[in-house]
Amino acid sequence: MTGLRAGHVCVTGQWLNWQSSGLQNRRLGVRFPPGLPSLLGSGFINLDTGVFRKMSANASTESSSLDILKWGVVFVLVGAGVAGNAYFADESLLYRILALLVLAAAAGFVALQTAKGRNFWQLLKDARTEIRKVIWPTKAETRQTTLIVMAVVVMVGLLLWALDSVLSLLVSGIIG
Repeated sequence: MTGLRAGHVCVTGQWLNWQSSGLQNRRLGVRFPPGLPSLLGSGFINLDTGVFRKMSANASTESSSLDILKWGVVFVLVGAGVAGNAYFADESLLYRILALLVLAAAAGFVALQTAKGRNFWQLLKDARTEIRKVIWPTKAETRQTTLIVMAVVVMVGLLLWALDSVLSLLVSGIIG
């Protein structure tokens, strides 16, 4: 193998570079985005700030035994709501709905006291923050985009109608 250069392999007369090209495939001109951050242990990374939040190990072990009890209370409250609604079926619908709303609020409050409930509440707050960052289109932009979409739909519909008409004339001419 004379003439081999370091990092290259000759395959059927072609020189192929086997070395890594980094984050970019230079032949195709494609750049690959970096991978998503992984969850590290029992914490998470806030993507806006890049700050890693570590949940304390003591709090998770201490709250896990209490969390089971809290989830039991949530299931009892939900079960009481379902059973009470069936038992008091003859009562006014307004009273039953009010009782269900009170039980749902109590069950939600207890569920939010658990570790998963706190994480869910944090997720909702983060989602609200992200929605505030969205730049919504103006009324004029929405109107223009809608008109463009409608025009394209009409044009494609007419094109498909014309193609269908031509093909049906050809088929009826061949069949007789």
